[in-house]
Amino acid sequence: MKKLLIIGYVWPEPNSSAAGSRMLELIKLFLAQQWQIVFASAALLSEHRANLVELGVEEKSIALNDSSFNEYLKELQPNAVLFDRFFTEEQFGWRVEQECPQALRILDTEDLHSLRHARHKLLKRSQQHFDKELIRQSVDPVSATIPELFEVMAGEDITQREIAAIFRSDLTLMISQLEMELLTHYFSVPKALLHYCPFLMQKNPQLKSLPDFASRKHFIAIGNFRHEPNWDSVLYLKHAIWPSIRAQLPQAELHIYGAYPPPKAIQLHNAKEGFFIKGWADDANAVMQHARVCLAPLRFGAGIKGKLADSMQNGTPSVTTSIGAEAMHGDLAWGGFIENNSAQFAEAAIKLLSDQAIWEKAQLQSTVILQNYFGALNHSALLVSRVNNLQKNLDTERKENFIGAMLRHHTLKSTQYMSQWIEAKNKN
Repeated sequence: MKKLLIIGYVWPEPNSSAAGSRMLELIKLFLAQQWQIVFASAALLSEHRANLVELGVEEKSIALNDSSFNEYLKELQPNAVLFDRFFTEEQFGWRVEQECPQALRILDTEDLHSLRHARHKLLKRSQQHFDKELIRQSVDPVSATIPELFEVMAGEDITQREIAAIFRSDLTLMISQLEMELLTHYFSVPKALLHYCPFLMQKNPQLKSLPDFASRKHFIAIGNFRHEPNWDSVLYLKHAIWPSIRAQLPQAELHIYGAYPPPKAIQLHNAKEGFFIKGWADDANAVMQHARVCLAPLRFGAGIKGKLADSMQNGTPSVTTSIGAEAMHGDLAWGGFIENNSAQFAEAAIKLLSDQAIWEKAQLQSTVILQNYFGALNHSALLVSRVNNLQKNLDTERKENFIGAMLRHHTLKSTQYMSQWIEAKNKN
């Protein structure tokens, strides 16, 4: 039986974040292929983490900057190692190189962190011109073109680190076709190192079995508060969008769900304004199905958005921004509205909540996106085939990735020595 070691940045929480759902999809896919899986992480065990042991996955707590991980690798000898985000490849990749040089190295980006960072930088640059918080939080979403984003990204340390990790890996899983284009066309990453892998366990909704227009009410926004784009979108809603909606719909309510709401988020709760901070949702699908419209005014971010995928699967039309809908519908019309101006966003939200015909058309369009954009290919089968072929031709593939070999030789030496220095310091 082949062994897969997954090194997690955090323990997967499928009910808290899209990243957690994504990781659980990958775990189930490899389990279905009869792989023995160990999930290891240096993070603290979390309250909402998935029950991996119940799935047949071994859990292993590991330490940063500690040679005990090398000893564990020697004993386990995995056939493949999956790094959860580039941080873990930086921290543990050189140890895998030392102890398991023939193990297939897979990097799961979740989303392109450097792209999200660049957009966040541009948003803050726009906000810095204003002194008042209300005006800062009313600045509209980032609208930079790909060439403009490249100009920002190219000089950033996080970009160089992330792309170096991609080169050092045998295969990088990408969730967004736009991000693949950015990497190949602007950063000269070979297509052979990348694999497009969006949703795996796709289910198309049966609209007849879902609550209809009349059975639903209110607006919903949802997302882990620890994810910066989500928290930023709540501020944008509070200051720039919700007052306009509430002025025209005095009885409207916005229910905001998400794991780990900080005190500053809870302080925004205002029942008189119809602005409800609900926090953790025991069943995200249930609260989504009872809402009439999903609001996702993301001003920066990257990847594909789990909240919008959930809204489509639960038959809940949405209003979002171009960044929110990015890499999620191709040339197909959106299942709702895409607006990048706060006033227009509010008008679209009101229209979608109030007009049943528009709402039903948007709901139907969401199923078209799921079937024809995400469901057009069997991404599970494609990934399994890619991994199997890589394992058979690993030496050849690595010879063709000379830059990756060079980076592993030089970059990981510095990482290795820094880690060993930290370990030695901690022992004194």
